Amino acid sequence: MSKKAKQKFYVVWEGIDPGIYDNWADCKKQIDGVEGAVYKSFATMDMAEQAFASSSKLFIGKEVKAVHTISQEDLKRIGKPLPESICVDGACSGNPGLAEYRGVDTDTGAEFFRQGPFADGTNNVMEFLAIVHALAFCKQRKLNLPIYSDSRNAITWVKFKNPRTKLKPTRKNQKIFELLERAVKWLHENEYKNKILKWETKAWGENPADFGRK
Repeated sequence: MSKKAKQKFYVVWEGIDPGIYDNWADCKKQIDGVEGAVYKSFATMDMAEQAFASSSKLFIGKEVKAVHTISQEDLKRIGKPLPESICVDGACSGNPGLAEYRGVDTDTGAEFFRQGPFADGTNNVMEFLAIVHALAFCKQRKLNLPIYSDSRNAITWVKFKNPRTKLKPTRKNQKIFELLERAVKWLHENEYKNKILKWETKAWGENPADFGRK
């Protein structure tokens, strides 16, 4: 009797939709035909999450290094999250798959908004929409609250007002592309003072807006 293959978790740093995938088939979709794709498999989800939150140079090629838990020095340097703030997060079952996002009060966990689920979405797209929704939410209420996201990609997309997703439009995800168009339009037509900050998962644990599906 052949032994059952152990599950692996695949980190895609550079590909169609960077992220963590729990099977090779989904990972392969993100790297096929992509020049300069960067990816690697890991034995556990915890290792994959630490790797995805770090530079690929720590794991690929000659610069491979061991992953260590965060040091007390780094914890002191990072500090604590600002309690008077908004945390946003996205979730996706499959890639693409059923996707949604929400924003919560960082201190209390009270939900400010939730959108979805939407068919044929991706996690990065949801993270982007969540940040823009939070910005619009704050502007409407004249709130200058910091906004935390654990997605470096989404933060960059907002900064440059350009969601660089390779997600293909389908009949099912028409609503998502309508929201993307509205979000980009909002970013071009509005100014905001809210700081968009990276949620430091290794130091603070899961983002309070996390859907708990890892």
